Amino acid sequence: MQIFLEVNFWELVKTAGTVTWAVLGTLAIFSLASWTIIFSKWSAFRRARNANLRFLRAFRKSTRLDAVAAATEQFRAAPLVVVFDFGYSEVCRQMAARGMISNKLALERTLQIGMSEEVSRLEQSMNWLATIATVSPFIGLFGTVLGIIDAFQQLAVEGSTSMRTVAPGIAAALITTGVGLAAAIPAAIFYNYFGSALKEMGARLEDFSLEFLNMTERNFEEPK
Repeated sequence: MQIFLEVNFWELVKTAGTVTWAVLGTLAIFSLASWTIIFSKWSAFRRARNANLRFLRAFRKSTRLDAVAAATEQFRAAPLVVVFDFGYSEVCRQMAARGMISNKLALERTLQIGMSEEVSRLEQSMNWLATIATVSPFIGLFGTVLGIIDAFQQLAVEGSTSMRTVAPGIAAALITTGVGLAAAIPAAIFYNYFGSALKEMGARLEDFSLEFLNMTERNFEEPK
């Protein structure tokens, strides 16, 4: 253990072989991509939540769909606005054709399409986080295995069975495992976090579609 504590890991990395450098470079790219996606999605979800809250307050204060439609431009960052636009467009088509909401099922399907589009948009790039979380440890392990093989080949060349002889090579090999885990763990944590946030956002969209249908019924009741 003392031998490993005395190892200068930076020196080991500098003297590492081509394969080790290739593995470390790949993992560094994965880690950079992971953190880029994490910060991007974090910002996107935060903007979406805040914009949703502002739009929802305005929507609930209004009694007419046309008044809400006139104010949607100031809430463009809200996923709820996209769902509203889909629903309002369908309402306008039906009103223009028959002067009333004659096909509520079509309206519900249109709202569902709007929700699906927004969920898909928010879901973009999350598959990369899942891939990085899954693959990075194996890439690191691959580098470790090759590094250990190289260490034992060096042992055979030098003809020594001393632990001091192979410890630096093994330590250098294990660095790739550590870097692989360092890339994978944040990706796995935030993939699960964003997955939970996406489910919450989907529930908000579902609830809003019901509120939209309620307002539509109040604004455009079929004549009896």
